[in-house]
Amino acid sequence: MSAAPSDKPRFIEPPVVEPCLAEPPVSEPPVAEPPVVELAGVTKEYPGGVTALGGVDLRIERGELLAIVGPSGSGKSTLLHIIGTLDLPTAGSVTIAGHHAASLNDRRLSALRAQHIGFVFQAFHLVPGVSARDNVAEGLLYSGLPRAERRRRAALALERVGLGDRMDHRPHELSGGQKQRVAIARAVVGEPDLLLADEPTGALDTASGQAVMDLIHELNKEGATIAVITHDTEIAERLPRQVRLRDGRVVEDSGPHRRVHPAVHGPVAGTPAPGEPR
Repeated sequence: MSAAPSDKPRFIEPPVVEPCLAEPPVSEPPVAEPPVVELAGVTKEYPGGVTALGGVDLRIERGELLAIVGPSGSGKSTLLHIIGTLDLPTAGSVTIAGHHAASLNDRRLSALRAQHIGFVFQAFHLVPGVSARDNVAEGLLYSGLPRAERRRRAALALERVGLGDRMDHRPHELSGGQKQRVAIARAVVGEPDLLLADEPTGALDTASGQAVMDLIHELNKEGATIAVITHDTEIAERLPRQVRLRDGRVVEDSGPHRRVHPAVHGPVAGTPAPGEPR
């Protein structure tokens, strides 16, 4: 005789579920920023058989402070023009902040300079009869910003270089060192990727020149990438990196890929390039 079925509910064990361990998100490898400047095999020739630059390779990373140094006729000014896209090479490639200069027309080259490069020259190039603030605001002329905003940013740039109390002074009311500070403020007001300083202390006395170099060091500590073009070996030796030119070639570079190039036999540059001091 079979047993009567029980009225008690049957307990069914739930299936064992293995814990689902979420896989950690796959992080994308960081994308390396392009160097601010990259020159490869850059040659510049002028009519008459003058080779001002012969096969220059140069890489400038973000945040660097370096000197491009050499005697008159070494090719410094030509290299400045090439890096600043004021001139194009006869051969080789020039890349500024990831942009290939050879692929840009004149209008886009001008835009590249306005957005990515600041220039400081030995002769200051300030507009006479115009206040320091408005001279600095000229550096934002092609930014598309309204005039009031340009002047506001110019005031901040002047404070940054220690001239907050000279905003309304005109160039003839400023000392040589102060004029160069205004020129530096104009060059950095747009926060360019690269500051090119061409003999920035050449027209200054020793004390004013030292003050300008101290300012350049301060700007670099704040993150600015700065190349100082100079014939002065004392100034060059105070900078973290020296790129030495002779006869249109890089003969020594103390940068990250430290190297000394073979000596150049015989003149390459021949005569100084247009604009190069004799």
